[in-house]
Amino acid sequence: MRRAVCPGSFDPVTNGHLDIIGRASRLFDEVIVGVLVNQSKSGLFTVEERIDMLREVTSSYGNVRVASFRGLLVDFCRAQEASVLIKGLRAVSDFDYELQMAQMNIGLAGVETLFMPTNPLYSFLSSSLVKDVAKWGGDISSHVPDTVRRALQARLTVPRP
Repeated sequence: MRRAVCPGSFDPVTNGHLDIIGRASRLFDEVIVGVLVNQSKSGLFTVEERIDMLREVTSSYGNVRVASFRGLLVDFCRAQEASVLIKGLRAVSDFDYELQMAQMNIGLAGVETLFMPTNPLYSFLSSSLVKDVAKWGGDISSHVPDTVRRALQARLTVPRP
């Protein structure tokens, strides 16, 4: 079975993330969306909320499942019996960092990294930017699934004077 991990914090999941996950699901028998649990960072959404949102928005993919992990990504890959990581790249600046991580991961555990260029529609999109726009009541409907939009609006919208 060809199994891949698509890791991230997904705080929150965006349409850019879903584009990469969907494309990966066509290339692999199974894609595991790995939600990083980082004790030193507090996200807007809890890990459980992120997992719930991801499960809802990926439910149409029969070969995608969602799980959380702590520690080294390569250890999570071993536990999942996945030998490939999927990483989306928005710009050249993403590549510099991701290349270093890919080289470390292959050296540590023989885990390969497949880089997928993002769809140009989402090349500027980040979870941080979406949260900032949502905080000020901006329209994020074309950037996140509807369930995520509602959750962001409920949690972040600042009343306008």
